[in-house]
Amino acid sequence: MRPALVCVVFSVAVCASCSSPRASFYRLSAEPSLTAATSGAPSRPLIVGPVTVPDLVDRPQIVTRDSANEVALNEYARWGEPLKSSIADAIAGDLTLLLGSDRVAVASRAVADPNAWRVRVDIQQFESMPGETVTIDARWAVRSFGGDTALSGRSVVREPVKGPDFDALVAAHSRALASVSRDIAAAIERNAGP
Repeated sequence: MRPALVCVVFSVAVCASCSSPRASFYRLSAEPSLTAATSGAPSRPLIVGPVTVPDLVDRPQIVTRDSANEVALNEYARWGEPLKSSIADAIAGDLTLLLGSDRVAVASRAVADPNAWRVRVDIQQFESMPGETVTIDARWAVRSFGGDTALSGRSVVREPVKGPDFDALVAAHSRALASVSRDIAAAIERNAGP
């Protein structure tokens, strides 16, 4: 066999055995263990959104913190939808369970209702440390359409990551968002009358 042909065959064989890692896609979810705190659901519909997130994490890649000054963008661990949408879906799902109401929707899929309450969530910090903890710092406000008065609050949640992989990291973020949702639901039940 000629040396050039041997090199070509060897190169093809090496390239065939090498394949790119497959990307995995993740989404946040409602915490299924949540239950309604009271027996009566709020009489008003509830619309979750808009949600804002820091520019650092507003990207398809899951961003993790490696040290105090270093972050990593994980090309093969990605969000299955924009992070803002996934957070809104998770909080809407949590509030549905916590308030015992089927009248909770995400703003992007809701019809404007003048009687509805709107929940705005501004995520100040969305930090991921694989195998350690996640931190969510969220400012939120609940107001009626066109209303000046709002219920507002801030939730800062640290949640342990129960495993070394991205499944465990995303599950910890979902649990942390459930804590944010508990705070929002408690404010609604205390103050948001019919």
